[in-house]
Amino acid sequence: MLTIRGLKKVYRGKSTPAVVDFDLDIRPGEIVGLVGLNGAGKTTTIRVAAGIALPSAGSVTVNGLDLTEDKAEASRFIGLVPEFPSFEPGSRALNQLLYYAGFYGLTGTTAREQCTELLRKVGLPDMGRVRLRTFSQGMKKRFSLAASLLGDPEFLLLDEILSGLDPEGVLLARNLMVELRGKNRGILLSSHILSEVEQVADRVAIMHQGRLVKTLTREEVETAGGVTLRLTIANLDNQGVELLRSYGPVRREGNTVWITRPKIDSSLINAELVRRNYKVLALGFESQNLEQAFFDVVRGPPPGSS
Repeated sequence: MLTIRGLKKVYRGKSTPAVVDFDLDIRPGEIVGLVGLNGAGKTTTIRVAAGIALPSAGSVTVNGLDLTEDKAEASRFIGLVPEFPSFEPGSRALNQLLYYAGFYGLTGTTAREQCTELLRKVGLPDMGRVRLRTFSQGMKKRFSLAASLLGDPEFLLLDEILSGLDPEGVLLARNLMVELRGKNRGILLSSHILSEVEQVADRVAIMHQGRLVKTLTREEVETAGGVTLRLTIANLDNQGVELLRSYGPVRREGNTVWITRPKIDSSLINAELVRRNYKVLALGFESQNLEQAFFDVVRGPPPGSS
């Protein structure tokens, strides 16, 4: 298991921590989505979890190994795709992978076969002899994904891997993440594309202003934020809207009203409307998605406030 405990990161010259009091576990065989606004601390968290940046406080352990004290051994369990991959621009793709393979003790035919297979796996089967400086941003993301899989790491840290990918690349990355989860690999996926996170994540961790403010399970993601009751009323007036406000937050468009997370059963609301001579034309529920739940969280009270 990859375990982050009490993580705090303060950059030199900054008075406000980039990350503070952050706890999270990534277990083998699950995908954890990490979402937040720009500046929430997602990339900093991933950089520390990958051993690229040192924590100001707290710890990161991988299968019981401390990433600071046992970095060389612990790092072998981790693969990283950074938000902005950078490689030797003049190097050819296959040669660069072969160079990386040496760090994992892979040499000769074994290394060449594995690197060639990884290029195929990420959709770059014919790019081995092409220089990396000619790669588009999406191709660099694919190549970085191939590099992260060298050594068959148990945990993958993917920072905005979907950014810059075309629809085919997004589908490839999604399918690969699901395949790796089936092989008992743990994945931490940072992304601004909440719809993609919603599709693959077993849990979703929401960051805001450097803190982990909420974690949603798969079941909670599927019904994130609860449900909204939608009512269409033929003779709706302001008095009727005020009545509905007593049951929960209301949004109105013409004769249709949405009540967010109603306090009582919809049948009781309907009965009260009928009793007051309102003509209900339609009544139904709409599930809120992850995006709505996310904005409910980040627009709430500031993290750490009472």
